[in-house]
Amino acid sequence: MDIDKVRALTDTELHQELSAAKRHLYDLRFQLATRQLTDYSQIPQTRRTIARILTVMTERNLADGVGAAAAADERPTRPSRGARR
Repeated sequence: MDIDKVRALTDTELHQELSAAKRHLYDLRFQLATRQLTDYSQIPQTRRTIARILTVMTERNLADGVGAAAAADERPTRPSRGARR
């Protein structure tokens, strides 16, 4: 699935596609372990599809302003390098 098709999906469809792609990757890994997989190129293709879906979901969250505020709250604070304890 290319990025244009992923961007055309609704949020609900994105979640459904993500779960389906993760399940497909699980099945491919199982086939690989049991030596039933014949087309090994499906594994990286599925991983890229998952990455595309997650990228679009992140873009939409950042566009809504939800992701930026949540990311700022979740960052742990660390002392600076020059600070002494």
